Amino acid sequence: MAIETEQEVGAAAQRKKRRAPPGLGLIKGLGITLKHMLQPSITQQYPDEKPDLPARTRGVIALKQENCTVCWKCSRECPDWCIYIESHKETHPPASGGRARSVKVLDRFAIDYALCMYCGICVEVCPFDALFWSPEFEYAEYSVFDLTHEKERLEEWTYKVLPPPDLEAGAEPPEEAVEAKPTIPTGGGEELGARPPAAAEIAAPGAQPPQEAGPPKGAPETLRPAAAGRVAGQAAGAEPGGPAGAERVAGRAAGGEAGGPPAPSGGPPTSAGAVQAAPRAPAPAPRAPAEHVEPDQETFDRVLAEELAKGTDRRVAEGRAKAAAVRAARKKAEG
Repeated sequence: MAIETEQEVGAAAQRKKRRAPPGLGLIKGLGITLKHMLQPSITQQYPDEKPDLPARTRGVIALKQENCTVCWKCSRECPDWCIYIESHKETHPPASGGRARSVKVLDRFAIDYALCMYCGICVEVCPFDALFWSPEFEYAEYSVFDLTHEKERLEEWTYKVLPPPDLEAGAEPPEEAVEAKPTIPTGGGEELGARPPAAAEIAAPGAQPPQEAGPPKGAPETLRPAAAGRVAGQAAGAEPGGPAGAERVAGRAAGGEAGGPPAPSGGPPTSAGAVQAAPRAPAPAPRAPAEHVEPDQETFDRVLAEELAKGTDRRVAEGRAKAAAVRAARKKAEG
């Protein structure tokens, strides 16, 4: 005989017995609403009230033009190829003689934020800290073609870069600087501790000890008595007139030892030994380094007041005023 009644067993039967009374969920929701309604509101009235963002906020990438050396690392490592760099080369004279060196000058540095994925690779690979994360986020445009910002706009965003926060409690402080090693004076007038040793100063294994150090650079070359006699003898045998040529070469060698100018002669050219006895030309004096220029306070106050009157952000206004003050001070120093 079959049983027609349905019988539930297991977890389904337990859920049926524990069914909540109707309206319990509504009561819980209203309780949460009442709880938050009695608490003070924390809503920020943007844009009237600006948010207080942390120092490491990834808002936008800013550029400091003075640090950029046009090494192209950021552009090469960018996965979206949204960084555009243009430059040209200029030849600058050396500071203290020698060969002239070519320097790259930045003409254009632009970032297309319609393509940027904000990965931060360009900031990490920059070897000279020319790119920074700025907390600025108000750079929306009405057209996607206007999202390519040039170096002037990127420079202004550096004024809003906040200093790094202090170390957290329990963090290890940075290691102290290594003590400087004592300097060792060398024959050339330089200190061995102030520069790395040259290849000629590193003795090879099994090499003979070096000879006596020669005169410093710029000093006139002198001949030893034996060398002067040998040069005089060679000149006497090579030039016609024998004794007259020997006296002329010996006189030139003596004039080089005394530091005076070589005696003029109208005869035939002398030998290589006599030419080496002449004193060397003095090295050109090194160019004085560029002096530090203090910003012009009058220009700073004037530009700052103008920018604040336009409604510019305080940090951006101070950055523009400082740049204008430095340019004005340099013009006064040059004029």
